Amino acid sequence: MNGDLRFNEGLLSGILAGSGDVACEVLLCVPYPYLAQVGARLQDSAIALGAQNVSQCEAGAYTGEVSARMLADFSCRYVLVGHSERRTLFGESDRLVAEKCAAVLAVGMSPVLCVGEVLADRQAGRTLEVVSRQLAAVIELLGVGAMADVVVAYEPVWAIGTGLTATPGQAQEVHQAIRAQVALLSPQVAAGLRVLYGGSVKPQGAAELFAQPDVDGGLIGGAALVAEDFLAICRAAN
Repeated sequence: MNGDLRFNEGLLSGILAGSGDVACEVLLCVPYPYLAQVGARLQDSAIALGAQNVSQCEAGAYTGEVSARMLADFSCRYVLVGHSERRTLFGESDRLVAEKCAAVLAVGMSPVLCVGEVLADRQAGRTLEVVSRQLAAVIELLGVGAMADVVVAYEPVWAIGTGLTATPGQAQEVHQAIRAQVALLSPQVAAGLRVLYGGSVKPQGAAELFAQPDVDGGLIGGAALVAEDFLAICRAAN
């Protein structure tokens, strides 16, 4: 929940001006009120537009909610689903997150499915158990074939905004497990699955992180609010 019209304009100008040597796919997920502003600025660029949340409901008396069809109307291509803050602060269950994925896919967009463990789970050795459960809820509802249109983002919740960061090896272990879980049902879908790391990615360690065989990119938080930092991370993903 960052930004205003003026801040957004400055950030977008910096990102667009410096993106000439960025060869990776880039997606900006913005708060609902700014979809029109950001979408207009990105129209002639290679950068995709996305939203940060969505309703699981298609339409109806759900005041204050935003449907997937509404987001598609703004030319969104992706939607964050099940972000750790939605799960922990707003009580979103694994089933609800799966239903939101279904809503996004139904209108031709791709969900960026966030999974990850809190510190207590990490300390208790339950990381893979938690991540597997969160991923399984989506596969059980939608089938493994749907995962071909889903991007998975691993967020170790204990490493978000705390100054802590998972080591490249820790990230790789979980990313490998995510891909292996999908591969048990469809090796073909698993091979094409994009798995992003979302635990306080900074420019300094991005290249080493992205060099891991199962880390396909990053879900960037605070560093995305500074154009130079975000671009440096994008270049590390080149």
